[in-house]
Amino acid sequence: MFTIALGEDAELRPLNPWHAEEFLGNLDRAREHISPWVSPSFVATDLDGARQVLRRYADRWARDDGGIWGIWSGGILVGGVLLVSLDAATGVCEAGCWLEPAAEGRGLVTRAVGRLIDWVLVERGLHRVEWRTDAGNVRSIAVARRLGMRRDGVLREMLPGLRGRVDLEVWSVLAPEWRAWRAGTASR
Repeated sequence: MFTIALGEDAELRPLNPWHAEEFLGNLDRAREHISPWVSPSFVATDLDGARQVLRRYADRWARDDGGIWGIWSGGILVGGVLLVSLDAATGVCEAGCWLEPAAEGRGLVTRAVGRLIDWVLVERGLHRVEWRTDAGNVRSIAVARRLGMRRDGVLREMLPGLRGRVDLEVWSVLAPEWRAWRAGTASR
């Protein structure tokens, strides 16, 4: 097992099926807050559903086409980051995140997604990380901006939402851009 410090009392580590009870507790605390922004299939409502979500990502990890990691703060699972997809052949993946309200405003997601991007682009050698978000999700868009991503465009009325169809913004960062951005932030 590995643990990556995210500062303060927070850490990033693998989120596995045996964490289902903790994961469900986190989802219960975050459900109302994240439901407008994440896939309904992610927001499990019972222990079996939580296990299924984590198994799905464990299977994706085993197939090398996705993965999930939790963010723990003070020993409590408060959110996480994931690779929604990963295609090593094309060098493209999609990253995502979730966080319960009590953990917001501390930069945990930005630091965790930054670590994930480092791993994907630097260690794995992929070329592009995508960040897809509901155009109304200002917090998610702010994370993309803080990480030096560029807005590629908008897929108009792409998904059904709670108040009708929603636009989906696509943001991305390419490996050379990431390396340059990281070098620039390190020298500040």
